[in-house]
Amino acid sequence: MKKLIELNVNSEIYEVAIDPHRSLLEVLRETIGLTGSKEGCGLGACGACTVLIDGDPALACLTLADRCVGHEILTIEGLAKPDALHPIQKAAVKFGAIQCGYCTPGWIMSSYSLLARNPKPTRDDIVRGIAGNLCRCTGYVKIIEAIDEAAKEMSASG
Repeated sequence: MKKLIELNVNSEIYEVAIDPHRSLLEVLRETIGLTGSKEGCGLGACGACTVLIDGDPALACLTLADRCVGHEILTIEGLAKPDALHPIQKAAVKFGAIQCGYCTPGWIMSSYSLLARNPKPTRDDIVRGIAGNLCRCTGYVKIIEAIDEAAKEMSASG
C-alpha cells in the first residue's frame, strides 16, 4: 500500500506516494527525477549514491525514503547555482578528477560535508572524508587535489 510523504530535497518540497520499502535513491531517481546520485552497488559499499541528510553524508541506497520526512536532503543537483558550478565541482573539472564520472556525485557530496565541518582540512582529513567513496578510475590523487583546491578557494572567499 502506497504512503503519501513529503520530502525536502534541495530546498524544494516534493509530495510523493511511495511503497514503504522504497529507498531514498529509488525515490530520488525514479519518482522525483533527480538522477545525479548513482546506484553503484546497492549495498552501501561504493558511496556513489551519497547525499546529505541534515548536512551529514548518507547512503541513499540504504536509506528508506519514509525515514527522511522532516529532514533536509541535499543532492548533487542542489549544489551548484543556476549560473555557476560549486567550487568543488569547478576544482574537479580543473584537476581532471572526473574519469568515468560515476562516483563523482558521491565524493563531491562527501567532500562538501567535510568542508562544511572542516574548512581547512589536511590531506589525511580529506582521505578520511571520502573514505566511503570508491573510485575505480582515478587513483584518488586528482580527487584529493581537487578537494584541497576547493577548500583553499572556499576559505579565501569566506
